[in-house]
Amino acid sequence: MAVAEAVGTARDEENAVLEGRAFRVPGFRTWGNRSAKAEGKALRKAFSRGEHARFETAADRPDVVDVVEQANAGRLDHLVPIRIGRMVATPFAFLRGSAGLMAADLANTPVTGVDAQICGDAHAGNFGLYGSADGRLVMDVNDFDETTPGPWEWDLKRLAASLVVAARVGGAAEDVARDAARDAAEAYRKTMALLAGMPVLQAWQAIADESLVWHAEAHDLTGLLEQVSAKARKNTSAKFASRSTVELGDGRRRFVPDPPVLTTVDDATAEAVAQSLASYAGTLSPERRPMFARFAVEDVAFRVVGTGSVGLRSYVVMLEGSGDEPLVLQVKESRRSALAPYLGIGHDAHEGRRVVFGQKIMQAVTDSLLGWTTVGGLPFQVRQFRNMKGSIDASLLPGDQIDDYARMTGALLARAHSHSVDPKLLAGYCGKNGKLDEAMADFAVAYADQTERDHERLVAAVAAGRLPAETGV
Repeated sequence: MAVAEAVGTARDEENAVLEGRAFRVPGFRTWGNRSAKAEGKALRKAFSRGEHARFETAADRPDVVDVVEQANAGRLDHLVPIRIGRMVATPFAFLRGSAGLMAADLANTPVTGVDAQICGDAHAGNFGLYGSADGRLVMDVNDFDETTPGPWEWDLKRLAASLVVAARVGGAAEDVARDAARDAAEAYRKTMALLAGMPVLQAWQAIADESLVWHAEAHDLTGLLEQVSAKARKNTSAKFASRSTVELGDGRRRFVPDPPVLTTVDDATAEAVAQSLASYAGTLSPERRPMFARFAVEDVAFRVVGTGSVGLRSYVVMLEGSGDEPLVLQVKESRRSALAPYLGIGHDAHEGRRVVFGQKIMQAVTDSLLGWTTVGGLPFQVRQFRNMKGSIDASLLPGDQIDDYARMTGALLARAHSHSVDPKLLAGYCGKNGKLDEAMADFAVAYADQTERDHERLVAAVAAGRLPAETGV
């Protein structure tokens, strides 16, 4: 199916993003005669940096198994055992799939009152490499399913806690695990100060490239990053298509089922997904629409992705141009942010648009084909599949590399937040000494302990037959 007809009727992207959206600008304040940095310093008196160490489970904390069961609502039933099977694998895998539970816990922790556009799920596994439109590899936050305006501290605390959990799973000593959390907070603080001292445009356009290794003092990661980068450059739509499709006698290509991860869809579903690309084209920036109009849909399949996302509807769409290499798009269902109930935020007018909006704010360089659509009345986000993507599994890093990785991710998170809140404000609050770093490390250790207890509860529920789990998938 050609998509050229959609281009002429497309709405302007900016209007599409903002239309009907009650979006509160994160971090906005009226300064009066005070500078943003002075305001940040003043926040320390109202809310000391040491307060971030506090973590206590609320008396009415929801039961872990209940939370997992509730999160399964609306997912495809036959995939729920895969989701649970992935979560029981390790405490780090459990943390990755339980953003909503941690949000419930964070809602009972003190905050400064300064909001940013947050990732909402900034654990150590949600950072990685991907390709820019001009073929460069950049590293950034790379998952935005839960993105929303919210407390900047929530992202940093989730990152710090995940590093402790990952380090423990990897067998690191306890002091190494704690140091990783502290180093992430330190890198966040120092990067925010660096950005605060730059001219606004220079800070805004800062891109995470090889210079990040030097800035974050992550020199022990150099060799590993080179390996990941080399692999990422080969991780393209064309390579995925060559491995996952077969050419028919008429020259057209079709996906080859590889259940349960890659499966066929019925004709009605394939047609609905293909037709949805017409409205998706209207969410692309105007200069991209003529290019996208030159592609036609070849095939649609269902593909299981992630940990927290397992069970949501997620399709891969293969498109062909004029003799070009195949382009594969991912059309992934978007649900209400797991953080929304704990921030007093209702449903977005279009949850796919929420995801795209947050990603474009937070990332330094964004997928040029990022957009959203609706399929069968449900909201979806659309993006390139296998766009030179690469990642590092923090739970597999040795002790002498986990702290380097922590510094890199802390620096990346600070840069992402700086697009929606004045870095001078947060630099003023975070300060020059290590008080915030130590507090975040204390919180991270305490929450890692809680995560391990929660994981044990889930494992016990599976063993008792309360929850189904299919492991190794």
